Amino acid sequence: MTLDPALFLTVDFPAWAVAALSSAVCALLGNFLVLRRQAMMGDAVTHVVLPGIVVGFLIADAHSAVHMTLGALVATVLAVGLIEVLRRFGRLEEGAAMGTVFTVMFALGIVLIEQTGNANSHISPDHALFGNLEATVWVGPTAWADLLSPDMWALLPPEFATLLWVVPLTGLAVLLFYKELKLATFDPLLARSLGFAPGALGLGFMVFVAIAAVASFEAVGSILVVAMFICPAATARLLTDRLAVQLWLSVVIAVLAATLGYGLAASAPVWAGTPGALSAAGMIAVAAGGLELAAILFAPRYGLLARRRRAAIARATAGVSS
Repeated sequence: MTLDPALFLTVDFPAWAVAALSSAVCALLGNFLVLRRQAMMGDAVTHVVLPGIVVGFLIADAHSAVHMTLGALVATVLAVGLIEVLRRFGRLEEGAAMGTVFTVMFALGIVLIEQTGNANSHISPDHALFGNLEATVWVGPTAWADLLSPDMWALLPPEFATLLWVVPLTGLAVLLFYKELKLATFDPLLARSLGFAPGALGLGFMVFVAIAAVASFEAVGSILVVAMFICPAATARLLTDRLAVQLWLSVVIAVLAATLGYGLAASAPVWAGTPGALSAAGMIAVAAGGLELAAILFAPRYGLLARRRRAAIARATAGVSS
């Protein structure tokens, strides 16, 4: 990272902002996946969108966010249907059905990339896994005052511009359907008896998961998307029992992980005296895992140390009373 405003605004700021926005939107939706015990569904969606993205890219014959998003949505709906077919008619356990479908579809996406000659274009197998965060540059602003110019915002990197509408749209959808999502998450039978349609609500939710995955996919790759669907939400779950607080906490944790990971990717090699830099997306995923580990150990109520302390107090109290 650099303190020069021109270089920071061109190189570091857009990459960090894309990482932070991607992490935040995935974390927000990941709360409901974690609470429904469907955390692996985020992994599945992240993998199954790849063939849809490639097909959308081929149809548009260009980098079109609309075509790639539509392709990813079709692929997601198809994957959900295939998982249900394997579960019901193939008598497979849900985890096995998900593993089968997302592995096959991800492999299909890789094959499509290689066979259609797009391995050296905007979509490549390496970018599918690790993203291309370091290549996210904003050519235009040279000073902080330039951020107030509409002309500068017209030059935003496409990944940044896409996330600027995906994040508020997702936040608005969660806000509008908060009660329904909460009820369907914790008591789907009650939701059905009250006239809600948990199936339709779940499908709509998965559409937003797919949109978030597609918006984040090219810049940060599938590894970071999977990590952010799970780690911030799981970390926040250890810190609170209130859903609303958990949602906000997960977003804060996701942005913190993006900041720490991006900074460490650039700074850690310098501290170690080695040339080059680490993968920003990989380090952000590591930072998210580190924050979750810290919560597992030190969370005030559900952390390992707190639980051992309560157990020791209970044993001491039982010893005194006896």
